[in-house]
Amino acid sequence: MTLRVLAAMSGGVDSAVAAARAAEAGHDVTGVHMALSSNPQSYRTGARGCCTLEDSRDARRAADAIGIPFYVWDLAERFHEDVVEDFVGEYAAGRTPNPCLRCNEKIKFAALLDRALALGFDAVCTGHYARLEDGVLRRGVDEGKDQSYVLAVCTPEQLAHAMFPLGDTTKADIRREADRRGLQVADKPDSHDICFIADGDTRGFLADRLGTARGPIVDTDGTEVGEHDGAYAYTIGQRKGLRIGTPAPDGRPRYVLDISPVTNTVTVGPREALDVHEITGERPVVLGGVPDGPFGCRVQLRAHGEVHDCTAELDVDVLRVRLAAPARGVAAGQAAVLYEGDRVLASATVSSAVPSASGR
Repeated sequence: MTLRVLAAMSGGVDSAVAAARAAEAGHDVTGVHMALSSNPQSYRTGARGCCTLEDSRDARRAADAIGIPFYVWDLAERFHEDVVEDFVGEYAAGRTPNPCLRCNEKIKFAALLDRALALGFDAVCTGHYARLEDGVLRRGVDEGKDQSYVLAVCTPEQLAHAMFPLGDTTKADIRREADRRGLQVADKPDSHDICFIADGDTRGFLADRLGTARGPIVDTDGTEVGEHDGAYAYTIGQRKGLRIGTPAPDGRPRYVLDISPVTNTVTVGPREALDVHEITGERPVVLGGVPDGPFGCRVQLRAHGEVHDCTAELDVDVLRVRLAAPARGVAAGQAAVLYEGDRVLASATVSSAVPSASGR
């Protein structure tokens, strides 16, 4: 069956090969590069992101090599509002967001997909490393590159119009294939860090937008052990850059345990105090295979992070997860993604985590 496919082409090797595979499969493919900044030079430069003029040119050259039409769509306003401002707002509220996950949720499979469907396209094709089999989202075969975690926020309706041609292939093989196809991006480095932070300095980026707000760093007993310039600059589990003048009584390192934007306080303590055994998630997205009542599965709490055995239960609009063994450093704002084997069952945004007794 021939489909009208819109290929999202970031300018990297993955999206280029995905578009080439869709075209080779006989689909009617059009390439589109999303312009995500009204001033591309204000975002990352060089071959490290997906928001630059260089990336747009690389995408156009790849489309020419594949032999498909190519356009640039301006989604800068939506990206700034739904991804950049959301990122800043989440940190200001003491949470730890994942901007790549938000980009999939709000841009690629909302703004982009909605426009594609309105123009008569059947599907959006991306270079994500994940598999879709009969509507079921599964991990990609390359464990090191699997991106099912950041796609788990997509609804079944959105996934019905998605295409992930790379899910059955490793990254090394994709680069070799790109070279065989004559795509100049075959050796282009992968993007790193956050694409819209030009120099990789997240703390500086947030400080420019949120300003300086001095406050105390306290130990678990309330003793002030340091001072910060803004609680937004810290994340749960952070060890380095705490600016604590005196060591802990036992001489061991301290870690960030809690961030309170209301009191502008950062609480630090021993590593074991980061252990949690129960997680609550809001805004769940169910992709199928979730029974009524508690059920056993596995949960992943950060991109490319460890997977934990757990018991989960959907309670109206809340996902509750009880871990078989404690997880460490779980922060509000992260995604909790449930798996059965390599199948994605559901996702939710972490709203709270209960410390393990051993961490008290």
